[in-house]
Amino acid sequence: MSIDAIGVFDSGVGGISIWKEIVTLLPNENTIYLADSKNAPYGQKSKQEIIDLCIKNTEYLLNKGCKIIVVACNTATTNAINYLRDNYDVPFIGIEPAIKPAALQTRTKYIGILATKGTLNSALFATTTSKISDKVKIIEQIGEGLVPLIELGKIDTKEMDVLLNKYIQNLLNKNIDYLVLGCSHYPFLIPKIKKIVGDKVKIIDSGEAVAKQTKSVLLKNELLKLSNKIGNHQLFSNLNQKIMTQFVTIKHTTINFLDF
Repeated sequence: MSIDAIGVFDSGVGGISIWKEIVTLLPNENTIYLADSKNAPYGQKSKQEIIDLCIKNTEYLLNKGCKIIVVACNTATTNAINYLRDNYDVPFIGIEPAIKPAALQTRTKYIGILATKGTLNSALFATTTSKISDKVKIIEQIGEGLVPLIELGKIDTKEMDVLLNKYIQNLLNKNIDYLVLGCSHYPFLIPKIKKIVGDKVKIIDSGEAVAKQTKSVLLKNELLKLSNKIGNHQLFSNLNQKIMTQFVTIKHTTINFLDF
């Protein structure tokens, strides 16, 4: 078995937003993406349930020959990344809400974060927010119902519009000037969010930063692929791989169903 792929997993198709950034930055790397859509969303599950699912995902990717694993899920990162790093030898890249850059740039001193309940209630999120200046107020909004709709491919629906308008207006009413997307699914909603917030609010997600961190860790561990050959990409879903085709346009990609 050749160990030469970047493994990426998420509780569904959301992490494809992260995967795209990684492929764009590292076009010569092979990747394997695992969408655990059958168990989405992770945000409503207990910490132990999330850890158990992350163990299962990790071991599948390791068995497929992955040299590094990107946990492209905020909820999984905040609840399970420490366990994974303590129990496996490969490097792990996590994803956290990009609160720090928002806090450094805000003028109104109010920043909003749209995330799952699992992320907002996690110890890691509490630690991250505790490091932010007391002068900056973080307004939290649980995006209940958004992930299931995205998983069903129902982005351009009235149901999505109603939920999203409700959540974003709650944040706008608090005078935010930065909106942090705290779930890897949410970047697919950026065009809709921009229509609601206009030019008043800057939207921040973590995709590009995660890709850069992945490259940095590969370099540090001497795992970066030196070949100029364009990488191949395998995407797996354990629920409905047809939904993934809505989000994937990158060449040299195969989408597969996984009984997992």
